Amino acid sequence: MGQIHIELFTTLDLVGQAPGGPDEDPVRFPFGGWQAPLLDDVSGEQVAAAYEGTDALLLGRRTYEIFAAYWPHQEGGEDTSIATLFNRVPKYVASRGRPDLSWAGSSQLGPDLPAAVRELRDRHEQVKVVGSLNLVQTLLHERLFDRLDLWVHPIVLGVGKKVFDGGEVPTSLTLLEPPVAGPKGAVLLRYGLAEGTPGTGDMSAPGRGTGRDG
Repeated sequence: MGQIHIELFTTLDLVGQAPGGPDEDPVRFPFGGWQAPLLDDVSGEQVAAAYEGTDALLLGRRTYEIFAAYWPHQEGGEDTSIATLFNRVPKYVASRGRPDLSWAGSSQLGPDLPAAVRELRDRHEQVKVVGSLNLVQTLLHERLFDRLDLWVHPIVLGVGKKVFDGGEVPTSLTLLEPPVAGPKGAVLLRYGLAEGTPGTGDMSAPGRGTGRDG
């Protein structure tokens, strides 16, 4: 069985809306493009490495439209390696509407999204979900992912669509590797889905310091 990997850029308050540019999301949002001033070589190399082994993309409609307008024209330029990958692999679009699927290798998933994603997992070795916050929230709610990569950036916006927006279910994750920070402060946190739900305990039990006086 293959794996579903989610790749997301977020702020410290976990806003994931429109990191790439002011026109990325048609919904009114004053901080479109918030990631641009925080890019550095370390995070760029991390992103490129994260796509190694990818054999399919799973995207929400808006992210798909942005990618379809950009990546087919980038081979031979600065982003050739990623452009070649994105243009070559199958692209699956989660949408209730009728998106334009003119980007070669694109197809729309059926209305039963969880079933369709499980089928993709059986068909591919490594499926990447990039951006696509509404889709991501469904995958989190259904526990239909295997790895979650979060690039957390050192800013707080206070407004915008968040990665975790109220529809999640209790889920345990495990840290797959030590966090790595770039020179501008973005930290890559890579988690894998773990079995079971979060446990609880009592920090006042004997042998567990609580910081209380006396």
